[in-house]
Amino acid sequence: MLWLIGLGVEGLGGMNMKGREILKACDLIYIERFTGYLSDIDLSELRLYGKHDDNVVSVVGRLFIEDGRDILEQAGNNEVALIVYGDPLIATTYIELLIRATKRGITVEVIHSASGITSLIGESGLQIYKFGRTSTIMSEPQSAISVYNTLLDNLLLGNHTLILTEYSETKENISPFFLDPNDAMKMLLGVEKDQRSRAFTEETYVLVTSRIGRADKKIISGQIRSLLEINYGTGPHSLIVPGRLHFVEKEAISCMTSALNEPTENSSHITRISTRMVEKYVPSVKKTVNELRKRLHTDSTQYKGISTVLDNAEYYVQDAERFLNQGKNELAVLSVGYAEGLIDAISFQKGLDLW
Repeated sequence: MLWLIGLGVEGLGGMNMKGREILKACDLIYIERFTGYLSDIDLSELRLYGKHDDNVVSVVGRLFIEDGRDILEQAGNNEVALIVYGDPLIATTYIELLIRATKRGITVEVIHSASGITSLIGESGLQIYKFGRTSTIMSEPQSAISVYNTLLDNLLLGNHTLILTEYSETKENISPFFLDPNDAMKMLLGVEKDQRSRAFTEETYVLVTSRIGRADKKIISGQIRSLLEINYGTGPHSLIVPGRLHFVEKEAISCMTSALNEPTENSSHITRISTRMVEKYVPSVKKTVNELRKRLHTDSTQYKGISTVLDNAEYYVQDAERFLNQGKNELAVLSVGYAEGLIDAISFQKGLDLW
């Protein structure tokens, strides 16, 4: 028998009574703290649940859980509990473990508890159904690129983005590592300098959540330029970047967080690169077509054929504008490219430099 028991977000105090009773009957209790932070005090109290001796309760790391063979071997003949921060099935690691156990004929029961993700979203005052994909930013700068792309995609849809920050479990004589929100924001600002999609600038409005579930929890909101001046203390931390904000959400941010600036949405000024390309090149193509018509109109022997080509270039431009309005950005870019190709062909043939 394998029990997956959620600890919630408030340490041992978040575990429900059913979970506590189950632990008393277990032959083995495994505790992990790589998906979320668990204090040494909580660990000491959890060890008291061992029904025989301290060897019943073991703190295990990520590799032990992901490998899973020892846990599954023990669960085949014993009552085994695995204590998980938050809600067990939020982490895909435990869904995989559940599947493997079920295939081996091992009974698995899940004791749900508060999820860290849903808890911090709820504490922010934002509506959970308006969140897009969640992403995690690590201390390695390269990780910020994928986070930025996820953020951009969410903002284009008007969705909010939850960005989890790196947490490394405690090792012997070493304090746990929490990525500082300032470092996370600086990395994303660095990506913005290259991407220039305005998904994360110093004007972007962000909520920084810290230590949700603990007595010293804090949520500070404001523009990046204001947030970079704050010391956020120990973690865990997360960033929330709002998309389009309902007026109730704006009011909630003002009431439920320490707001450094008036809440504003971040989606209205975001555009795709393809959109900016089409909006830039369509006027240029139109102007160049008109210029060609003026220059070549007196060449009566060849103008008729050239005029047809220019007509086709204008049709492609019209297609580009229509595709852009329909949200078919890739087709819009292709259409502009075809129009420019026709113009370039005429310019090359006539020895003209129009761009």
